[in-house]
Amino acid sequence: MASSLLTNSAAMTALQTLRNVSASLQTTENRISTGQRVATASDNSAYWSIATSMRADNAALSAVSDSLGLSAATVDTEYTALNKVIGDSNSGLTKLQALLVEAKTAGIDRTKIQAEITQIQQDMKNVANAATFNGVNWLSTNATTPATVNLVSSFSRVGGTPTINTITVTVANYSLYTSTTGGILDTVSGSASVDTINIGALTDSAADQTTIDGYIAQVTAAINTVSQSAANLGAIKNRISNNTEFVKSLMDSVDRGIGQLVDADMNAESTRLQALQTQQQLGVQALSIANQNSQSILSLFRG
Repeated sequence: MASSLLTNSAAMTALQTLRNVSASLQTTENRISTGQRVATASDNSAYWSIATSMRADNAALSAVSDSLGLSAATVDTEYTALNKVIGDSNSGLTKLQALLVEAKTAGIDRTKIQAEITQIQQDMKNVANAATFNGVNWLSTNATTPATVNLVSSFSRVGGTPTINTITVTVANYSLYTSTTGGILDTVSGSASVDTINIGALTDSAADQTTIDGYIAQVTAAINTVSQSAANLGAIKNRISNNTEFVKSLMDSVDRGIGQLVDADMNAESTRLQALQTQQQLGVQALSIANQNSQSILSLFRG
């Protein structure tokens, strides 16, 4: 091959090879530093677009998870209060029913029984008033309390159409006391509501015994209604718990899917890094050798 002082083909080839190796080395170093083989749209526009959409979906799922946590806390507060109102042999509606049955006994001091009934009535109202979480109370309501509450339960997207599913709660099904006395415990039936039952002045007369029977039936019905309300909230509580676990699993699955699309294989990249560094060193040496050709031409002209 003819030697030229103006055109050093060997140096040009070595330089081009070195440029290619340096570009590949930069790409590999970027992948190692970011941990991603598709970090920008220019790396792979299709995968980058899919990963970006999936990350947006995961952000929405994270918001759903937070909302489910808030809903779970709210439902748990109301559920706990309802169970407290139902009570046991020492408290709540269960104790109230027992006291009314006891009041049927001839000659018993009903004023003393009423004193205990009054304490139970006040305690149940206090429990309902205290069943508040984040400003939400379904057991003691007023005119500003919404008739229904939608609890976010899930998020999904098909194509470009997002879908947000909710659990609808009808507040009236759980309201024990209302500002219009229309709740489970303050709605008047006959001469009184569960909240205003008073047997202190009743006697052993047949008419008063019938009144007590009506109160017992009224409290029994309240126990059944409140128990059903608690059961409904228990079902909602379980549904929220199941949805929470599903959303967390779904988020993990989406993260894995994103990783398979854009994450770099660090084992392969580290091996490629070593190879490219070696190629770069050899390229520098090759370019140096090629550049010495000009010096060889100069030696031909020395005397």
